[in-house]
Amino acid sequence: MTVNPMAYDRDNVFARILRGELPCTKVHEDAHVLAFRDINPLAPTHIVLIPKGEYVSAADFSATASEAALASFMRAIAQITASEGIIDSGFRIIANAGKDGRQEVPHFHLHILGGRDIGPMVRRPG
Repeated sequence: MTVNPMAYDRDNVFARILRGELPCTKVHEDAHVLAFRDINPLAPTHIVLIPKGEYVSAADFSATASEAALASFMRAIAQITASEGIIDSGFRIIANAGKDGRQEVPHFHLHILGGRDIGPMVRRPG
């Protein structure tokens, strides 16, 4: 079993943000994670949450990250959704992985979307 169907690219946009080479509008940061506003938001609240380590996908992160990194990542979701005021109205968390999941950046990340009805989870085929 492989947890890295894509190779990690150290020049991907999120790696460059982590190194400070590209700007972002931070909403949360700790020793293990960084969260910032998406530059092309799809909802009134659209936050991107990334681990600071080199993880390609959710499978890679969950299989190889430290307990501290895993806990920090999950706790960041609660902190961000509370500070953004979207806990009561609801929100969606999306993680794309691999070709069929339409992952565009080979660095594990979550999109946290809220502030409006996000719509159905996926379109039905046909």
